[in-house]
Amino acid sequence: KAVEGEISGEVPATFLQLSDNVEFVLDADAASALTRFDTPWLVKDCVWDNLLKKKAVIWLSEAVGKPILKLTEEDYNNHGMAQLAVEQGPVYEINIDIFNQVQHTITGWPGGKPGADDSQRPERAEPAHKRSIVFSPHPDDDVISMGGTFIRLVDQGHDVHVAYQTSGNTAVWDDDVLRYMEFAIDFKASVGEDTAKLKGIYEDMRRFIGTKLPNQVDTPEIRDVKGFIRKTEAISGARFAGLPDSNIHFQALPFYETGKTKKNAVGEEDILLTMELLKKIRPHQVFAAGDFADPNGTHIVCFNIIIAALRRLRETEDWVNDCWMWLYRGAWQEFPTHEIEMAVPLSPAEVLHKRNAIFKHQSQKDRPVFPGDDAREFWVRAEDRNRETAQCYDKLGLAEYAAMEAFVRYEF
Repeated sequence: KAVEGEISGEVPATFLQLSDNVEFVLDADAASALTRFDTPWLVKDCVWDNLLKKKAVIWLSEAVGKPILKLTEEDYNNHGMAQLAVEQGPVYEINIDIFNQVQHTITGWPGGKPGADDSQRPERAEPAHKRSIVFSPHPDDDVISMGGTFIRLVDQGHDVHVAYQTSGNTAVWDDDVLRYMEFAIDFKASVGEDTAKLKGIYEDMRRFIGTKLPNQVDTPEIRDVKGFIRKTEAISGARFAGLPDSNIHFQALPFYETGKTKKNAVGEEDILLTMELLKKIRPHQVFAAGDFADPNGTHIVCFNIIIAALRRLRETEDWVNDCWMWLYRGAWQEFPTHEIEMAVPLSPAEVLHKRNAIFKHQSQKDRPVFPGDDAREFWVRAEDRNRETAQCYDKLGLAEYAAMEAFVRYEF
């Protein structure tokens, strides 16, 4: 807004545009929406590598409202892409090339299709039955972000594991803690056990919650109960996806356990715990959260821990060289279409199956503790995002699906 927006008192820095002697210093992410970086063909000649060409053609298709294969030389010339048409044309061949590239990202076999030619597929055909691990920074990111793919990997016979990296105990309402404690007291009494100690803890909790200040750290007992709530919901969701209990892993990484939204710095134990789990499973596929604009920052911290663990293991473990990492994004954002390398289509029945898996996380329904600026529930956001991804593909002239989950391969 400061560099390219309308001059306005709402953004005082816009007045710097009137100066002949001013320089803005930005990092790549902060500059990413500026025209010269986002759509550089509009303001300068470009070096047309494949990714930029793919981005430009998809942008042009969206800008003129035409499928890729209907774009004309006139469309290219009128939208700053004449250089591309001259250097790599004719434009119809460019259209066919980009259309094929986008089409080849679509697969119903996220673990690879056994016995098929995989030269134009996102994932390898062999081994036919892969060991896959889904890393979930919070106890619901797995089903919210890639629930359909998660379920499909299980249904297609792969050895799928899920690792919940943190307890998620800061994202539970205090009322839920009291409700579960009341249940525990009643159950203990129903089987004839003494409830005096549990009642004492419960009363302490009620007193604490009644006088609790904003951002005050919960007592250890309250944090434990909140963690247990998230844990049981995660187990229920993973079981619904088809996982046996032996394939459900809770890491409770130490960096997270502060009881506050601000977490500790990553420590050696966080990396060692992740290395230990990876050595145990020896996966062919790792799925990890790739939405680094996560409002509370936990996703990028968890991602960095996985990368650090894999890089260390690569020095001693041969299997790491055959391990592929796929990044997914959560409820807040999706990958730009030109960056997507694997798009897994979902049928209406699979969308409903995914929704029911998300519903297992009852503490996150209705009123999530950290909703961000978006008032929609997580399951609504997830469905809207998956549907919008499918619509983007449809508008480019590809097959029309109910929804799609998107992934980008990360070369670690």
